[in-house]
Amino acid sequence: MGARRPLVPFAALSASYFAHIGFFNPYLPLWLKSLGLPLVTIGVLTSLQSLTRLFAPYGWGILSDHTGQRVPLLRWCSTLALVISAGLWVPGGTWWIAAVLLLMFTHTSAMMPMSEAAMAHLVSQEGSFDARRYGRVRLWGSLGFLVTVFAAGAWFEQFGMADFPGWTLATLVAVVASTWLLPRLEEGQPSSSTSHGARPAMAPVLRRPQVRWFFASACFHVLAHIAVYVFFSLYLDALGYRKSTIGVLWAVSVVVEIAWFFTQGRWLPRWPLSRWLLVCAAAMALRMGMTAAAGPWLLVLVVAQMLHALTFAAHHTACMALLSEYFPGRLRGRGQALYTVLAYGLPGVVGALAGGALGDAAGLASVYWAAMVASVLSCLCAWKVGRSALKERSLE
Repeated sequence: MGARRPLVPFAALSASYFAHIGFFNPYLPLWLKSLGLPLVTIGVLTSLQSLTRLFAPYGWGILSDHTGQRVPLLRWCSTLALVISAGLWVPGGTWWIAAVLLLMFTHTSAMMPMSEAAMAHLVSQEGSFDARRYGRVRLWGSLGFLVTVFAAGAWFEQFGMADFPGWTLATLVAVVASTWLLPRLEEGQPSSSTSHGARPAMAPVLRRPQVRWFFASACFHVLAHIAVYVFFSLYLDALGYRKSTIGVLWAVSVVVEIAWFFTQGRWLPRWPLSRWLLVCAAAMALRMGMTAAAGPWLLVLVVAQMLHALTFAAHHTACMALLSEYFPGRLRGRGQALYTVLAYGLPGVVGALAGGALGDAAGLASVYWAAMVASVLSCLCAWKVGRSALKERSLE
């Protein structure tokens, strides 16, 4: 129990942060639609979250690696995001909404990379990534997401989308509160970022072929996932599904995600991490194809959403484990931030903008066919990760 106690505040932060994401990401496009904005504009506004991931996580990551003060920075980011979110209450046009979202996302998009880096040594066992311990923390984030995606869906079905800013404010209050529960773990840790000595360079790590292929695979994988993150609610709404049903379909994916995080300690050690990347990318291709081809069939969509256990949960943990291996010690913050930039920022911007244009021109189903192509490219890159790793081992 004593070894688990330091992880409890991180579980609370995960729960509150993803409770915020659980209502915000699925229903932001619907709120923007309720304001009368066209699909292309909605795509641009939702892409702002990914745009901030191109610079904010790495900037905050450098600062946290340099100072070692990740927990104070988390408190600062969450508090500013809360204050800025009040701007959503102010009536304004597209440019006002864009400015508020851009400033808010600049602070929230850096929080999870810093949190993952801060607790990295707590989810390691004798220097190795402990998938079981990490999963038990991360599943609380999934539970938080599950609660709000259900609750918000029912609320918006009953009362409409006008209360979206209020939900934003309330969930960010919970995030701020949870950051004040975090211990100052960096202080006094012998392997922390506050240790003396020259800061290690990133270039030697990035020159490794398997690291470069890893980032390429993650980039294409998340690019495919953007079809879900940005357009799934709009796609279902266009097909005539009720908001409560949309919430249920989101919830299905989170339930299987929770089940995976709870049991992943049994499954992940059975295969090399590079093989998990390949399996997850293949599952993503299947999920996107099913969503594109069978949107009107609810049962097929439920099965497709159940693949989220692989396309997100297993993939996310495999990526965190590989990042822990590739970027140890004082490289940790920058490694996490670079992953956020390349695997979420870049594909998020491209996916939201290109998806908005493609959906407007050819229908939203076409976005999922394009996502299936991105998944296949992720498969190829994941295969190269494994090949490069074998080659590196043979040269040692």
